[in-house]
Amino acid sequence: MKKGSLWTREFVTVSTINFLLTLTFFLLIVTIAPYAQSEYGASTSTAGLVSSIFIIGSLIGRLGAGRVIGDIGSKKILWIGLICFFVISSLYFFTFNLGLLLWIRLLHGIATGIATTATGTIIAQILPVSRKGEGIGYFSLSAILATAIGPFIGVLLLKLENGFQWMFAFGVALAIICLIMYSVVKINVPTGGSYAKHETKGSLLSRFIEPKAVPISLIALVIGFSYSGVMSFLSFYAEEIHLVSASSYFFLIYAIVVLFSRPFTGKLLDLKGANIVTYPCFVIFAIGMLLFSQATAGWMLLVAAACIGLGYGNFNSVAQAVAVKLTPPHRVGLATSTYFILFDIGLGVGPYLLGFLVPTMGYRSVFSWMIAVILCCIPLYYILHGRKDRELLETKTVTETASI
Repeated sequence: MKKGSLWTREFVTVSTINFLLTLTFFLLIVTIAPYAQSEYGASTSTAGLVSSIFIIGSLIGRLGAGRVIGDIGSKKILWIGLICFFVISSLYFFTFNLGLLLWIRLLHGIATGIATTATGTIIAQILPVSRKGEGIGYFSLSAILATAIGPFIGVLLLKLENGFQWMFAFGVALAIICLIMYSVVKINVPTGGSYAKHETKGSLLSRFIEPKAVPISLIALVIGFSYSGVMSFLSFYAEEIHLVSASSYFFLIYAIVVLFSRPFTGKLLDLKGANIVTYPCFVIFAIGMLLFSQATAGWMLLVAAACIGLGYGNFNSVAQAVAVKLTPPHRVGLATSTYFILFDIGLGVGPYLLGFLVPTMGYRSVFSWMIAVILCCIPLYYILHGRKDRELLETKTVTETASI
C-alpha cells in the first residue's frame, strides 16, 4: 500500500462487508418484531425483546472479539465472525418456537459483534497514520448508509408473498456475498500474537477494555443515549404530531447530510484535532433536537434531520477515530470494541429508560430534555478529553510515524 493511499482494494472490500453486515442488522431490527407477533403470537413487550436481544448479543461479541483480536489477529477474527454470521442467518429457516427465535437472535448478535469489531480493527490497521480520521470517517459511512437502506429493503420484502422467508433468504445471500468478497482479497495486517508480546501485566478489566479509549467512549455513550429516542420513537412521535409523510424522509435526509459532510470533518480531524469538529457537532446536534422536539411542520422535521445528521452523525466517526488514535497499535482491537460497547449501551438502554418517561411526560418533553443532555456533553467532553486533545494527538502521531 502506497504511503497516504486511502481507497485501496482492502479498504473498499472491508467497508463493503461492514455495510452488508450492518444492512442485515437494520433490515431485521424493523421486521423481526412483526414476525414474532404474526408467527408466534408474541406480546408487544416480547416482540420488542426479540428485536433488542440482538444488541445484547452484539455487546457480548464485541467484548470477546476485542479481547482475543490481538492474540489471533483481526483477519482470523473476521473469518470466524463471517462464518458464524452465515450459519446463524441460515438458522432462521429452522425456527419452530419463540424461545428458539430468541436464542437465534442472541447468537446472531454475537456473530455480528465479532465481525464488525474485526472490520473496524482492520480498517484502523490498514489506514495511513496521516489520514486515519478521514479514513474512519469514510468507513463509518458504510454503517450510516445501512441505517437508511436496511429498513427500506425490509419493508419492501415484507410486501412480497411469503415476505418473511424472502427476508431470511436475503440475509443468507448477503452472508454468502461477504464470505466470497473476503476470500478474494489479500489484507496485510498483523497475524496475531501482538497482544501477548506487549502485555505481560495488567488488570483483568484491561484485558477486555482499553482504558485510553474509555473517556471519549463515555461521551459517545451519552450522545448515543440522547439520540436513541429519535431512532426508536420517530414513527410514534410523527403519528402523534401528524407528520407521518415527512418522517418517511427523515433518515434519508440524515444519511445524505452525513454522506456529504463526513469527508470534510475527517480531514479537519487529521489536520486540526478533534476539538474543532466536536464542539460544533454538539451545538448543531442540540439545535437539531430542539427543532425535532418542537416540530409542527414537515420542513422543521427535515431540517432537524439535517442538523442531527451533521451533529450527531459526524461526532460518531470523530469519537471512534480519537479512540483509535490514542491507543497503542497492538490494542487497536480493544479500543474499537471498547468504543462500540459503550456506544451500543447508550443506544440500547436509552429507549428502555425513555420509554418509562413517555407516558407521563409525552414525546415533546422527553426530546426537549435530551437537549440539556447534549449540551452537558460540552463540559464533560472538555474535562475528559477536549482540554488535552491537541497535545495527545500530536504526541501519538509523532510516535506512530516514528514506528513506521
